[in-house]
Amino acid sequence: MRIITGSAKGAKLKAPSGLDTRPTAARVKESVFNILSDIVVDACVLDIFAGTGNLGLEALSRGAQKAVFIDNSNESIAIIKENAHHTKLAEYTEIYKNDVLRALDKLAQTGRSFDLIFCDPPYQKGLVQAVLEKIDQHSILVPGGILVIEHSRHEKVANEWNNLELRRTEKYGATLMSFLRFKTKQEVL
Repeated sequence: MRIITGSAKGAKLKAPSGLDTRPTAARVKESVFNILSDIVVDACVLDIFAGTGNLGLEALSRGAQKAVFIDNSNESIAIIKENAHHTKLAEYTEIYKNDVLRALDKLAQTGRSFDLIFCDPPYQKGLVQAVLEKIDQHSILVPGGILVIEHSRHEKVANEWNNLELRRTEKYGATLMSFLRFKTKQEVL
């Protein structure tokens, strides 16, 4: 697993041992960033269920302004920190060990917001729905901001929410990447 392009192009990333962390495949990651294109430049990024930090670090390498990483695993947190230092992107990161759902509440309470959120929860544990509900409820995604959620083909993502709308879904084998946009105030009214 490597950074595909940008300032850290070619940097190899470490991954935790075992099957608990499922890093986004290189071809999927490349496709996601091709779809996002210039949205990444100068973005403030949130990477939840961050695992290795793969997606957030790729965004930083491509010109994102800052990335916040959240994971509940001590091993993942240590690896994200190591990967951030190895890619020379650590100064643009904030890395927190926390339960993602609690962290989303805390981010909302402190008024934090992001242009781009990457979410790669463990498959088929009800977390896709729970995260979507939290993000739809809180204003942690700026109006017009994008949420990219990786999920199993067995987990459905509704087309519309109060504040989110499903814009696109791409299929890669048994994996789906859904792109949701946070509506502007005019669209919500």
